[in-house]
Amino acid sequence: MNIKLEIQKMAKEIGISKIGFTTADDFDYLEKSLRLGIEEGRTTGFEHKNIEERIYPKLSLESAKTIISIAVAYPHKLPQQPQKTEFKRGKITPNSWGLDYHYVLQDKLKRLAKGIEKLTENFEYKGMVDTGALVDTAVAKRAGIGFIGKNGLVISKEYGSYMYLGELITNLEIEPDQEVDYGCGDCRRCLDACPTSCLIGDGTMNARRCLSFQTQDKGMMDMEFRKKIKTVIYGCDICQISCPYNRGIDNPLASDIDPELAMPELLPFLELTNKSFKETFGMIAGSWRGKNILQRNAIIALANLHDRNAIVKLMEIIDKNNNPIHTATAIWALGEIVKKPDEAMLDYMRGLSPKDEHSQAEWELVCAKWQI
Repeated sequence: MNIKLEIQKMAKEIGISKIGFTTADDFDYLEKSLRLGIEEGRTTGFEHKNIEERIYPKLSLESAKTIISIAVAYPHKLPQQPQKTEFKRGKITPNSWGLDYHYVLQDKLKRLAKGIEKLTENFEYKGMVDTGALVDTAVAKRAGIGFIGKNGLVISKEYGSYMYLGELITNLEIEPDQEVDYGCGDCRRCLDACPTSCLIGDGTMNARRCLSFQTQDKGMMDMEFRKKIKTVIYGCDICQISCPYNRGIDNPLASDIDPELAMPELLPFLELTNKSFKETFGMIAGSWRGKNILQRNAIIALANLHDRNAIVKLMEIIDKNNNPIHTATAIWALGEIVKKPDEAMLDYMRGLSPKDEHSQAEWELVCAKWQI
C-alpha cells in the first residue's frame, strides 16, 4: 500500500483542495524574523507566544516525522448579492464569509486523521490551524502548497491566495514534496496597493499597520486608518485583490455563504445586542473580536459613506454614552457626515459634555472643524 497516495485520495474525498507533505525538521530559519518582529513592535499580539514551539515541531509532538499540510480554497466573489434595502452596507472580507474557517479546517483535519488511523497502526498526530504553534505559511511553503508572496500569504497557481491553511504533525514516514518553482518575480503590485505601506517586501509586514489588524484592535482607531478602511468592518484583502495570481480564479465554496452576513446593513448592525450578535454572526470567523469592536468599525463605515440617515443614530449613541469608544467615534462620525451644520446641530455639539479623554479629543476636533 502506498500510504501517501491513499492519504491524497482521502483528502480529495474530504474536500481538501491541496495537500502536501514535508519533514518535521525544525523551522529554525524563522527565529530571527520572529524575534525581530516582536522587538520592533510589528506583531499583533495574537500570535502563539512561545517562539521555540513555533519553530520546533517536536515540541508539539515528540514522535514527529512528517507534517501533512492542507489547504482549503474559498471564493473571493459572493455567490449571490444581498438584497437591496434602504440601508447602506458594510463589508466583511472573504476569509470570514461562511462558517468560521477554524471549524472548517478542524473538521477536515479530524476526518483525515481518522481515515489515516484506519490505514496504519500506532498513528500519532497533532492537528493545528492558525491558533496553533507552527507558522502555517512556512509549513505550507515547504510542503509544496504554494510560495509565500510579498504580502506574506501562501499563493498557489490553482487557487491564488484565497486558501485556508492547516496541518497535521504526524509520526508517519512519508516522502516529502518539493516546493513550488514559481513566485512573485519582480511584481510589486501588492506593495504598491497597500494603503498603509505595511508590507516590507520580503514576505513580512508591520502587522500593526495592516488594516485587517486595525479592524480587530481594541480602543480608538487611529485617525490615519479610519478613512482607509472605507466600508470594511472586518479584515482587509487589498493585497490579494491586486495580486495577478488571483485574477480569473473561481474557487469553490468552503461552506455556505449568507450574503446578508458578508455585507451587513450598517444601521441595523448598530442595533445588535450581545445576544443577537452571537445568534446572527457567531459562526463567522470575524465574530471572535466581539460586537463592540465591529460596531465601532460600522460607525466609521457610515462616516466614510457620508450616510446622513445615520445622524439620528449617532446622536443616540452619543447621548446614551454606554460605550466610550462608540461615543467618541460617533462624535467624529458626525463631524465627517455633517459638512455644513445648521444652528440646531451647532447647539447640540456645544451642549455636549464629554466624559472621557477620547470623547473630549474628538469633540474638540469637531468644534474646530465647525468653527464653534
